[in-house]
Amino acid sequence: MQSAREKMAEIIKKQPDDATYEEILRELAFERMIQNGLKDSRSGKTMSNDEMRRRIATWRK
Repeated sequence: MQSAREKMAEIIKKQPDDATYEEILRELAFERMIQNGLKDSRSGKTMSNDEMRRRIATWRK
């Protein structure tokens, strides 16, 4: 398993040479969100599509 530092270095190395600071930070944040989502999924912290639709509908009011 990669350390956080190793994973961050890998993501940064994959960025194009002209990537901006903001673009690199966005990629790092995106990776973190994916990892958090996978962790939640593995631990059963999910909701049905119907529940998500209901919640989104309340945001639109």
